[in-house]
Amino acid sequence: MRAVVYESFGGRPQVREVPDPSPRREGVVIEVRATGLCRSDWHGWQGHDADITELPHVPGHELAGEVRAVGDDVTGWRVGDRVTVPFICACGRCPSCVAGDQQVCSRQTQPGFTHWGSFAEYVAIDHADVNLVALPADMSYSTAAALGCRFATAFRSVVAQGRARAGEWVVVHGCGGVGLSAIMIAAAVGAQVVAVDVNPAALDLAKQFGATVTLEAHPDVVSDVVAATGGGAHLSLDALGHPVTAANSVLSLRRRGRHVQVGLLPAETTPLPMSRVIGWELEILGSHGMAAHAYPAMMDLVAAGALRPDLLIARTITLAEAADALAEMDRSTAAGMTMIKP
Repeated sequence: MRAVVYESFGGRPQVREVPDPSPRREGVVIEVRATGLCRSDWHGWQGHDADITELPHVPGHELAGEVRAVGDDVTGWRVGDRVTVPFICACGRCPSCVAGDQQVCSRQTQPGFTHWGSFAEYVAIDHADVNLVALPADMSYSTAAALGCRFATAFRSVVAQGRARAGEWVVVHGCGGVGLSAIMIAAAVGAQVVAVDVNPAALDLAKQFGATVTLEAHPDVVSDVVAATGGGAHLSLDALGHPVTAANSVLSLRRRGRHVQVGLLPAETTPLPMSRVIGWELEILGSHGMAAHAYPAMMDLVAAGALRPDLLIARTITLAEAADALAEMDRSTAAGMTMIKP
C-alpha cells in the first residue's frame, strides 16, 4: 500500500510503498477513505510521543472507511461495514474500560502513535468489537473522519468534562480544528462563546460557528475576555496546547470556574497560576478523546443537523500532498480542518 512514512522524528515525511497491514485476532483492517490532518500528528512527528512510537512510522489517527479484513475473534463486524473509530482504542478489559472510561484505558493503542496509522490506504485497528463505530448510510467518510479526534474530544470536553450549560460564558483559546469544534458544540448547548486566536481567518470561522465575541490574541487578552464576559468565563478551554494559552485560560475564569486542558502541551512541566486556582476554587480538568460507546449522543446531534462537523473541513488534499502538509503544520495559517483522501 501507499503511505506517508518518516524515518526519524522531524525527518522529512515521504510517500512510498509499504507492506499491507494484517488484522490481529480481535482486530480489523480498514480501507481508509478519509483521514484528518491534526496537530497531534505534528506532535508525533516531532517526537513528543517518542516513548510509544517506533520508527519508521506512519502517522494518522482521525479516520473513516470500510472494513476489509476481520480477525478470527471479532464478532460484531464484517467486511464491507462502514466505520469510524476513536483515536484512543481501548482494550475493553482493564479497570478503566470496565468502568466505561475507555478514553483513559491503561492498555490503549492509538493508530498513528503506538502503531502505524491512517495516512495510508489501509490501517489496522485493535479490539474492533470495543472500538469501531458504525456510520449512518448518509454520513460521508470525510464527516465521519472529522469526528474521530478533534470533534469527539471537543464534544466530551464541553459537554461531559466542562459541563457547559445554556446561558454560561465559555471561552475557547485557539481556533484550530478542536477549538472550532468546541465553539460549535458550546453554542449548540446554548452557551455564549468567546473565541480567541491570532488568526483573523480562524476568528471569522469562529463567528460563523456560533461565537458571540471574537478576540485577536495579544499579551493582555485576558482583560478583554474578563470584560466581555462580565467578570470571567464559567468555562474556559485551552484548545491549542501552549503554556501561554493554558495560563490565559485559567486567568479567564470567574470564581469557581472550570478550566479544561484540551490541547496537547509540548512539555510535562507547564506553569499555571495555582494561587488563583486555590484562591478562587477553580477546577482544572483534562479531556482525552471519547469512548466509542459515547458516540451515539454526538452522532444523533449530527444527524439532526444541530452539529455540522462537515463545515469545519476547509480543504481536501491527496496522500502525496499530506507529507508536505504535515511538515509545514507549525507554520501553516490555514483555518479549519484539512482532510486527506488516500
